[in-house]
Amino acid sequence: MITKDVIKETVYELYRQAVIVLGDDVKKSLEDALKIEEHELARLNIEAILKNIELAEEKGIPMCQDTGLPVVFVKLGNVEVENLREGIEEGIKKATTDVPIRPNIVDPLTRENTNINVGDYIPPIDIELIDEDYIEITILPKGFGSENNNAMKMALPAEGIEGIKEFVVESVLKAKGKPCPPTVVGVGIGGTSDLCLKLGKKALLGKIGERNPDPQIAKLEEEILEEINASGIGPMGLGGKTTTLDVKILKAHTHTAGLPIGVCIQCWADRHATTRIYDE
Repeated sequence: MITKDVIKETVYELYRQAVIVLGDDVKKSLEDALKIEEHELARLNIEAILKNIELAEEKGIPMCQDTGLPVVFVKLGNVEVENLREGIEEGIKKATTDVPIRPNIVDPLTRENTNINVGDYIPPIDIELIDEDYIEITILPKGFGSENNNAMKMALPAEGIEGIKEFVVESVLKAKGKPCPPTVVGVGIGGTSDLCLKLGKKALLGKIGERNPDPQIAKLEEEILEEINASGIGPMGLGGKTTTLDVKILKAHTHTAGLPIGVCIQCWADRHATTRIYDE
């Protein structure tokens, strides 16, 4: 059995790493953006971001003051796990106190802070059942400078692929500099109103620069990315070539009468950490 304490310590370490260490794929994409950038202010912004990432790792402190809302993705295999939710919550509480991580979670009406980054239905935990001998846990700290710019549309089937492109691009351009670009854009297509947004968020976990194995989806990712970057919004919304580092799309089958589209925007700090725990 995988004990609650193992889950707690695992989640603590994942949350700690996620807010401090940015993935190599994201760092490389920022470095690549700097190489092609000609706009002086854009170059200064990217250089500042890269220096910020370096200092966070050196000093072991969060790379951004907005340490986000912890979103948890679980792939649950054929293993016995003790008190999964309780273990996850205790790991988040420990990280909040020990790292420390800024307490961000409040009651939506009274605005009273829980001070532990845990609350009613928080963290949201997405569980996917898999036929494996392990449990895989991912922590994605989602900052709200970007989250506040997410969008969802119940499009009509007749709007088709062009309608999808138009809505995604329009949503990102409308946000301008608010989500701290260069961003990563996750898109969920199909399913239901809630599922398309969940897929959009899950898409943010994909490696920057890797295309979807479905050629039609891969083409759509590239076309949307090109159109967004042609806007010239640039880093921090102050002009430049790179508004978005990548566009990642996941799709689900849907009802014959619908075409749900979910757009989840992430800031340059596309933070997440993943590990697997085996029963032995």
